[in-house]
Amino acid sequence: MIGYERGGDGVVTLTLDDPAHSANTMNATYVPAMTAALDRLEAERDRVTGVIVTSAKTTFFAGGDLPSMARATKEDAPTLFELLTTIKRDLRRLETYGRPVVAAINGAALGGGLEVALACHHRIALDAPGTRLGFPEVTLGLLPGAGGVTRTVRLLGLAPALTTWLLSGRRLRPADARDNGLVDEVVATPREMLARARAWIAANPDAAQPWDRDGYRMPGGTPSSPGLAAQLPAFPAALRRQLKGASLPAPEKILATAVEGAQVDFATAQVIETRHLITLLTGPIAKNLIGALFFDLRAVDGGLARPAVEAPPAHRVAVLGAGMMGAGIALACARAGLDVVVKDVSPELAARAARHERITTTADVADLAGCDVVIEAVFEDPALKREVFASVEPVLAPGALLASNTSTLPITGLAAGVARPASFVGLHFFSPVAKMPLVEIVVGEQTGDEAVARAFDLARRLGKTPIVVGDGRGFFTSRVIGTFLDEAIGMLTEGVPAAAIEHAALRAGYPTGPLALADEVSLSLMQRIRRQSAAAAGDAFVIRPSHALVDAMVDDHDRPGRAAGRGFHTYEEGKRTGLWPGLAELATAGGRAVPFEDLRDRFLFAEALDARACLAEGVLRTEPDGNVGSILGIGYPAWTGGVLRFADQHPDFRGRARALAARYGSRFEPA
Repeated sequence: MIGYERGGDGVVTLTLDDPAHSANTMNATYVPAMTAALDRLEAERDRVTGVIVTSAKTTFFAGGDLPSMARATKEDAPTLFELLTTIKRDLRRLETYGRPVVAAINGAALGGGLEVALACHHRIALDAPGTRLGFPEVTLGLLPGAGGVTRTVRLLGLAPALTTWLLSGRRLRPADARDNGLVDEVVATPREMLARARAWIAANPDAAQPWDRDGYRMPGGTPSSPGLAAQLPAFPAALRRQLKGASLPAPEKILATAVEGAQVDFATAQVIETRHLITLLTGPIAKNLIGALFFDLRAVDGGLARPAVEAPPAHRVAVLGAGMMGAGIALACARAGLDVVVKDVSPELAARAARHERITTTADVADLAGCDVVIEAVFEDPALKREVFASVEPVLAPGALLASNTSTLPITGLAAGVARPASFVGLHFFSPVAKMPLVEIVVGEQTGDEAVARAFDLARRLGKTPIVVGDGRGFFTSRVIGTFLDEAIGMLTEGVPAAAIEHAALRAGYPTGPLALADEVSLSLMQRIRRQSAAAAGDAFVIRPSHALVDAMVDDHDRPGRAAGRGFHTYEEGKRTGLWPGLAELATAGGRAVPFEDLRDRFLFAEALDARACLAEGVLRTEPDGNVGSILGIGYPAWTGGVLRFADQHPDFRGRARALAARYGSRFEPA
């Protein structure tokens, strides 16, 4: 696991290289290997002038052993405490070895990897494309527990350590990590990295960590310092504001670990850090997050739902429509190295999409000749979509993939208008395309496996996570988020104050209040989609109280959403300024009496029940697709581990659902 090589200059290079895995982690192989390396270093101290810690992998060190972490129970706490104590003891032995120690960071150093680097006296990072440094633990419901909190706070001070590194989950490029205090040098080549490491060792024979030197003072002061003491009450308030009122254990434990550890000596701070980490490791939320954002995400990205067939790669992509979505898709394709032709009836609109040298724009169908993929991103109108496909299909390359970016319209119906329905697939991107990581691939009744595989491979090439779902109006994501919005607007009709609705969703962990989200989606678009659904479903269409209120907002009050500058919220220069005062007239005494816990659970359960229905109906093909899609695509609270895992891990899902059904309607009755 750890190669040991001493050069003629007395510098020992410790090379991290797990023989059984593609990346180094703090697993059962690492722990005894690091102990053995430190034992040997101490035995050979008189012949050692310095130490370089680097990696034989393309990454430096990937972090903790998540599969083992996910299995931890409360009964494992004593074993975990002993394990973490051993890991920390060896890193402490490294930084107090009495010789200069340099981390030569040749790739990503995340979580445990950055903690190893922080136990070195000097950090040199290679400016390679994939090199990132950071503590992503907070996004997995954990905290950096191998000394990461303790050392970062002592190196930078409480406020910078918390805001830039520990609470953000950010993964910084080498230059940004240097500018924010955790990297000392950035170099361009591996040879330069090792040469600079040796030079620093030669120039700093008496190197030590700042906190191990006489006269050390923590940057910004300790909690007992008058200046910092006056600021401390603002820390939890700022965290609560950052979490939008939600109560999440990992950021709260990180804050506690940092503040408590800053008041005591280094060794005691390490113990505090260990105890808080074990509390998180053995709790349910970390397991949910690891389950969704590690195991499920890895399975989805790895091709869980991709048909096992050969599929030709994309080379030249046609994008139909140069609106916000079309332009975003075109740019994503161009950045992935694909040649792109954007077609729009307006040359001026098409020209807006030409923001990259690989993108050309046209109003002439003939310019799409030779494109082996076409992605349609025009207005949500079935007739218009069929018309544009009919016009371009004859000029495309033979066997071209035909994809529609529709967010709601059934793919089977759209495919009826093309000559090759087996090549037709839904490719639902999310807005804004550059930021949203999910793509929903929708399989129509006649869609062939090769088309699905080609769409999957294209999405991965664009750096997106693709879930594969069955056909149906709204598919999975739009259908389930529609349930969320319907529930919120329905609450308004029950007399629940609008502010309580927004607050309940934020407290549950949703990134945006549902009324604000409805404005983003556009109330007029929701109205149009609902009317299309009603026309298609006929007598089977279910009328909800929310429908009449949306109609009133659009038709009577002329408040169609954020794009128009007026919806459930008010806006100034595009920025949300508050709830529309007219909503106050809807609130009633009965609505104000609805328990806050019921409001919160109605959101979570409404989506979970609909997702389970999607799974039963075949709209969802796999549970990982549902969990990943709900978190990355529609903002289901990540702490749940996803919309289906929420139901599975809830202590009494059926009982609570039945209680909600008794109070608020049969839609909550579990199947």
